[in-house]
Amino acid sequence: MKLRVIIEPDEDVYVAYCPELPGCVTYGETEELARENIKEALVLYLKPSKEKVPKGAKVIEVSV
Repeated sequence: MKLRVIIEPDEDVYVAYCPELPGCVTYGETEELARENIKEALVLYLKPSKEKVPKGAKVIEVSV
């Protein structure tokens, strides 16, 4: 899966975020560190939830 990531300088750090995934934001002291951190943040953001499914609800999988 390919996702668009924005990395921009902000005072003394580089901020990295994915516009398509609200709240998936991180930073690093260098651009390279911000790049590594956003990769980790994306993996954690997209990790399946272990939340219990309410009784009577259906679980489906979709591909996009």
